[in-house]
Amino acid sequence: MIVFLGRIVHDTDAESKPDDDVSSISKSLDLQGSIESGDNTGVAGKDFGGLYSVKPLALIKPSGAEDIARVVKAASRTSHLTVAARGNGHSINGQAMADGGLVIDMRSTEENHFKLLTINGSPYIDVSGGALWEDVLTRCVSSFRLAPRSWTDYLSLTVGGTLSNAGVSGQAFRYGPQTSNVTELEVVTGKGEITVCSETQNSELFFGVLGGLGQFGIITRARVKLQPVPDMVRWIRVVYSEFEEFSRVAEFLVAQKEGESFDYVEGFVFSNNDDQANGWPTVPLDPDHEINLAHIPQTAGSVLYCLEVAFHYRNSDHPSTVDTAVSRILGRLGFVERMKFQVDLGYIEFLLRVKRAEEHAKANGIWDTPHPWLNLFVSKSDIVDFDRTVFKKMVKDGVGGPMLIYPLLRSKWDNRTSVVLPEGEIFYIVALLRFIPKGPSVEKLVAQNYEIVKWCIKEGLDFKLYLPHYQSNDDWKRHFGNQWTRFVERKASFDPMAILAPGQKLFKRTHQS
Repeated sequence: MIVFLGRIVHDTDAESKPDDDVSSISKSLDLQGSIESGDNTGVAGKDFGGLYSVKPLALIKPSGAEDIARVVKAASRTSHLTVAARGNGHSINGQAMADGGLVIDMRSTEENHFKLLTINGSPYIDVSGGALWEDVLTRCVSSFRLAPRSWTDYLSLTVGGTLSNAGVSGQAFRYGPQTSNVTELEVVTGKGEITVCSETQNSELFFGVLGGLGQFGIITRARVKLQPVPDMVRWIRVVYSEFEEFSRVAEFLVAQKEGESFDYVEGFVFSNNDDQANGWPTVPLDPDHEINLAHIPQTAGSVLYCLEVAFHYRNSDHPSTVDTAVSRILGRLGFVERMKFQVDLGYIEFLLRVKRAEEHAKANGIWDTPHPWLNLFVSKSDIVDFDRTVFKKMVKDGVGGPMLIYPLLRSKWDNRTSVVLPEGEIFYIVALLRFIPKGPSVEKLVAQNYEIVKWCIKEGLDFKLYLPHYQSNDDWKRHFGNQWTRFVERKASFDPMAILAPGQKLFKRTHQS
């Protein structure tokens, strides 16, 4: 049974242990940072998903890697304590929680590292694992006119958090996920050891931690590749009535060489109706624009498809040069006539585009409600069947938020990391990002997630959950497939007592290494 498919859990009655005395633990730790317990741990017992709530023993705000190492070592001296690293709390299924354990607030370390380096002529930035990507962006651009190459859509996430999963957005087709854009990490392992690792130094730990779901170590520093930034972005959306045409064009774009395609390629499904959260109003980029329904083909079904692309340029580029370059690519895309929407905006404003959606959601009171999101990687060979059943039938009326779908290239991912992917060069990311009010509908949508995953398994689709969260060992084995043995061996090497990331429900805490 997949854990996100079950009931919403509120578990605060974990059995107390004699050595759970916070004051004695605090004295033994000798932290440079601080430790909080009781009601002050509230934030550590919940996350953005809003589906789970557990109470930790303590919330620790470390000053740096040394404090984190002390915490892990202290946990190892007990028979049961676990340690969870918490970034900005955007997990969906309690992955960053520790029931009766110690939660580390990584945000307290955000200022520890920010250093520009030039290695073999290429720029890199050393940043803290607790830094937010949005801060990395603004500081790098303002200080150096440089920025990382690969992003997530939402940037109020920590560096260590996304690197522990993958980190995917519309640039990943060209540069790979964020895990493919770091060259060195500082990690606190499950043994409490502070270790610097890279492709050539402690490489098994380096690749294990990348996409490792926090199971092998806590990322305290990352060295991230940088590149010069453009000044402006032309952000464009075009519409398709047929999935086969949408997917053909999207796959064409991600396969082109740099200079022959856009700099960002994503896509989403929207309902063929006037629903404010999932219908026609979600497509135009300018609030003063709207879809002319007369242009929607009569043959269109219950859902339509939007290809979202972006073209980078500099202020010094002549407008006609930009127009010509964009038109040359658009001319090959065969979208529905007169169904093109575009705006020009600054590079930082474009990358922070979801921040505006966050502000809107907070104003409407739905940012802090439950978010039973479902994220999957689906093989190209199965994506048409997925569309036919899931998008056209199961969620044809929408999910109360964006329904993303766009292709990625397996060759841009490093198979030495812990991330698992479907077979084949092209696969799709599918994300059902639900924003819903509290109430019975939450349980129904969690159940719908279960039905979707159950259908994928029953029909033999080649898919993987992204941001996975399972409850049974068999489900985890199926998820990792032939990489399961490697994953277990890495756990035995770097966290033999299974102290780290208990919220993933992957390994049970053991008493001795």
